[in-house]
Amino acid sequence: MSDARIDGLQLLFRETGNPKEVLELGEFSPRAPGEGEVLVKLLAAPINPADLNTVEGTYGVKLELPGVPGIEGCGEVVESRAEGFAPGERVMFLKRASTWASHTVVAADVLFKLPPAIDPVQAAMLKVNPATAWQLLTGFETLKKGDWIVQNLGNSAVGRCVIQIAKDLGVRTISFVRREEQFAELKALGADEVLVDGQEGFDKAKEILGKTKARLAFNAVGGDSALRVMKLLGNAGTHVTYGAMGKQPVTVPNGMILFADVRVRGLWVTRWAENAPHDEVLATYQDLAERVAAGKIVQPVDRTYGLGEFADALERLESPERKGKVLFEMG
Repeated sequence: MSDARIDGLQLLFRETGNPKEVLELGEFSPRAPGEGEVLVKLLAAPINPADLNTVEGTYGVKLELPGVPGIEGCGEVVESRAEGFAPGERVMFLKRASTWASHTVVAADVLFKLPPAIDPVQAAMLKVNPATAWQLLTGFETLKKGDWIVQNLGNSAVGRCVIQIAKDLGVRTISFVRREEQFAELKALGADEVLVDGQEGFDKAKEILGKTKARLAFNAVGGDSALRVMKLLGNAGTHVTYGAMGKQPVTVPNGMILFADVRVRGLWVTRWAENAPHDEVLATYQDLAERVAAGKIVQPVDRTYGLGEFADALERLESPERKGKVLFEMG
């Protein structure tokens, strides 16, 4: 084990609140890994809504303060005292690992070894959005080639992953978005149908589906939008909520339950990753990592920033011109 001191940087918060006001950049020396642990140098870590909610104190998981945010990221092993991990190997984090930092020390079972040639920025976004899309498509119904799924917020990171994975599985998609300008981009990813989220788009979707109906409906908005995708389901279809961007409740008409036997479910991928059998989690990420390495799953990146540029990164998140994810890049 090396005794050499490492000068590191981390973003931390000492109290919850507005990330622009409570986040600060600090120097630190990561501790040496203990038995069964690995010291990882971060290469990239995205800024997710869940990270911001954690800093605000509104997320389902509370950090001990002072805390370092970061629920996902890609890094390179610096030192390992665990079997199966060697210096130089690229890894991602299966659980929260304080990734808004230059280095972090974690237990080996928190890590997943990545294909050597994978792009670190794309790999940094592997944990949440692709896994959410995979669980949406495979965790609730057994879909066959040619089946239809419908989703709102189709241009979101999860929505884009759903489109790409569904295309590869032979599952057809109807994706609702807010603006027609987003049609071409999603079609290029493999979307079968893209419609504006409203009454006109709903009517068009009904025509497209005809008597077939959708097997699954994915909701990340709530309110009327959630109800529209629900109404496109066939008998015994499943409606899955994985987000609430519209901050409106999901209202289920009695008839949908009584006569159509629609099942209303929810998905929080963090709970799945923590509670599913470890072999299932590893197999899922192996499949997804291979897809990312092969370019079959690509998430758009707007800009990357250094940790010291966190104020600019947070500002960019709110820009109406932003097109894709904002990440910290440390590699």
